[in-house]
Amino acid sequence: MIDSVKNEVYHNLENKTQDFRRLFHGRGGCFEGFEFLTMDSMNTILFVVYFNEIDDSLDDVLKEFFKELYDKQLFTCVVLQRRYMKKEKSELLFGSMPKECVAHENGLQYHLNLMNNQNIGFFADMQNGRTYIQTVAKNKSVLNLFSYTCSLGVAATFVGASKVVNVDMSKSALSTGRANYHLNNLNTNNIEFMPYNILKSWSRIKKSGPYDIIIIDPPSFQKSSFAASKDYSKIVRRLIDLSAPKGEILACLNDPYLQSAFLIELFKQEAPEFKFQRRLENVKTFKSVDEEKSLKCLIFKRDSQ
Repeated sequence: MIDSVKNEVYHNLENKTQDFRRLFHGRGGCFEGFEFLTMDSMNTILFVVYFNEIDDSLDDVLKEFFKELYDKQLFTCVVLQRRYMKKEKSELLFGSMPKECVAHENGLQYHLNLMNNQNIGFFADMQNGRTYIQTVAKNKSVLNLFSYTCSLGVAATFVGASKVVNVDMSKSALSTGRANYHLNNLNTNNIEFMPYNILKSWSRIKKSGPYDIIIIDPPSFQKSSFAASKDYSKIVRRLIDLSAPKGEILACLNDPYLQSAFLIELFKQEAPEFKFQRRLENVKTFKSVDEEKSLKCLIFKRDSQ
């Protein structure tokens, strides 16, 4: 019944390290009947998410598999998050939680809140975005819009960015972001944390510019503050005023209903000075039958001529 799940998980467990790794990605539609399920390896923690309610018999079979992984001492604890139950905390199925939960990636660590029943403080599908930033951010000034817990800003600082400005309207997310800098022993003297509504704070953001690299990683939809379909353009048209002459943009979009072409056309209309370069590949373990419904990370560069 769940052979496809087991095969995928054991394949992705090969050469397991402490780094965060998606073991099973049902959300991409590649495993019929298991679209509700994701499984992640977080060092010693197996973190499982149900996005929809399932029948008891399937739940029992899956829990037997989780117990199998636990009994093989591949993990010291198993945590289940029922994402469809908005007010319920995650459940510890087996083992005991470590005192501090962190995600490891590319030599860095990020705080996790696994008992929260929504976002855990870290988006693993952005791994290739963080890796890319680490290749280009040395000695550059970086603007990190919709920074959340600042993982992209931390990645930039780690490789020697001259300045990083993290902007997010959530003070609690920025607080976790500051903690992520400290967790990695990074100096924050040249780091700014701006708890602002981006669409209403352009003058404040511009004062710390111009920026060599601008990261745009908004939510697809955030009630009363942002909807990608109508508000992304408001950001793109501001880029020319924020960017350094040879500025680079990492523009991200995680709306399954908006394709890469939406962003490319938006830049042509609102910021023609920035030319599309390429789309970053998605993390291989986040398999999808349609990549356009997955995370889209596009690189644009300003034509200085």
